Amino acid sequence: MATARVSILLVVAAGILFGTAGTAQALGPSATTPVGVGILRIQVGAVALLLAMPMLGRSPRRLVALWRTPAMLVTAACAAVYQLCFFWGVAQVGVALGTLLAVGSEPAFAGLLGWVALGHRPTRGWLLATIVCVVGLLLRFAGSGVGDAGSASGLGVVLALGAGLCSAGYTVAAKVQLERGVTALEVPAGSFVLGGLLLLPLLLGQPLAWVVEPSGLALALYLGVATMAIANVLLTRGIHGLAPGPTATLMLTDPVVATLLGVVVLGEALPPLAAVGVALVLGGLVLQGVIVARDQPGDMEPVPVL
Repeated sequence: MATARVSILLVVAAGILFGTAGTAQALGPSATTPVGVGILRIQVGAVALLLAMPMLGRSPRRLVALWRTPAMLVTAACAAVYQLCFFWGVAQVGVALGTLLAVGSEPAFAGLLGWVALGHRPTRGWLLATIVCVVGLLLRFAGSGVGDAGSASGLGVVLALGAGLCSAGYTVAAKVQLERGVTALEVPAGSFVLGGLLLLPLLLGQPLAWVVEPSGLALALYLGVATMAIANVLLTRGIHGLAPGPTATLMLTDPVVATLLGVVVLGEALPPLAAVGVALVLGGLVLQGVIVARDQPGDMEPVPVL
């Protein structure tokens, strides 16, 4: 099992890759749709992982057996439903508020699910670091304007929170599989292949002419290979050495990187209040990393049947 410090670095690296997705999409063809991009992202990631498995000494045939386990079904369902909840939720309440609800709720959901399913009791250090990060997120989005929260649809709010729950559920179910000997390559590979198949009927209703354009093909490959396949292998490897709550909190590297790229690459403005929010999130991430590295866990508690 990776040490806590290595696990921290792996999760943060995954968060950095996740944070590049929005900028990559903004630089892609204008004909893309959020749902189409989201579904292609998971499907290209699945193909990339399937191709990588034989090169890394793993047989794709093993995935068939894993699909019979409840934990793998949970990660596949969470990976698929996340795409629908997030992009549909964002369409209902707006990008800023939808992202805030989805990303901000994930650490709380992960901490609770990890406590219930795995017996990993939340610590005061995790709670403090998470509060700092979430307050920073609130300031970051409030400083840039999250729209009129009073006009946000109840369905959109529920969907955005559902995305946060799906992401947390994936983390906890992945942790269960890792503790049972499933590799950090097999967890996302099995999840994305099955999840991508579940979303295939929905993809057929999306405009896909942009994919044959050079910039469209580059976008699909980058999002699928870098921000899904590689990022999730790094994340899953990092999950092995961390509890779900701290993992989700460290993943808040994602919106920080997305914000910085938006300013540097896309020329977006960063008002003073939003800048303070980003600084707070960074402070919370450093605090969480220091706490986890200081309190290196011993052997994880036995994982119950799921």
